[in-house]
Amino acid sequence: MSGLLKEKYKTAFVTGASSGLGEAFTRMLLKEGIRVWGTSRDVNKLRKLKNEFGDLFTLVSLDLADAESALSVFKEAEINAGNFDLVIQNAGFGVFGAFEGLPSTEWKKQLDQMLLTTILLSHAAWSSMRKKDSGILVHVSSLATEFPLPFMSGYNIAKAGLSALSESLIFEARGSGLCMIDFRPGDYRTAFNGGMQVAALALEMRDPRLIRAWEALEKNLNEAPSALEAALDLKRALQRGKSGLIRSGGFFQARLAPLAARLLPKWLMRSLSASYFK
Repeated sequence: MSGLLKEKYKTAFVTGASSGLGEAFTRMLLKEGIRVWGTSRDVNKLRKLKNEFGDLFTLVSLDLADAESALSVFKEAEINAGNFDLVIQNAGFGVFGAFEGLPSTEWKKQLDQMLLTTILLSHAAWSSMRKKDSGILVHVSSLATEFPLPFMSGYNIAKAGLSALSESLIFEARGSGLCMIDFRPGDYRTAFNGGMQVAALALEMRDPRLIRAWEALEKNLNEAPSALEAALDLKRALQRGKSGLIRSGGFFQARLAPLAARLLPKWLMRSLSASYFK
């Protein structure tokens, strides 16, 4: 274990730690010797981490669908940890389908869980950090904040809202010992699409637009970098310990596209995005 981050952070809380980026972040922290409380709706999915890292890792059952319970679980974990130096809000899920084809319950569920419950947990974490005037809060939003994913309106809204909160807290952290990081990943090779909720997809996939967009999303993810690269980007950001926006991903998504967005008119960027997603 290198332990470089352990000089700054002793304890961490990571939501959505059982797979994908959340698991990659958790493994990175554990290898640094940091004690991690990692969450999942199904704690059995966390046992591989527990078996591998032992007492460094505490598995936590947390469901964003139950906001009151999620807050209670966080506060209990915080007491057991003796406060968290680092909180990473990563948990979330995608729903694919045309806006008009999705029942209101679908996008409301995304906003309730991915935005409102996450904000509730961030409020609790930020309040505790303010009392001791130290700590880092990380919101794992998405490059979808800047370049919305096709037929994923609920996901785009939730991530954009999370980034807006991050920007607010970046201002509020000025002159204090607190740090707010808006971590925006692009496509990474994870099981994200495999876990996508596609309740309306079976009916809608007769629409050639959806078929082409879904195929493009699948292709992009299959050809994307490993989640380990996202963990390395986050590690570098934590080592710097400064508030701000961190874009993470392949050169095209995380570097070239944001540059083009600053230089090109919006209508042209929309046209290029439409072409990119077929």
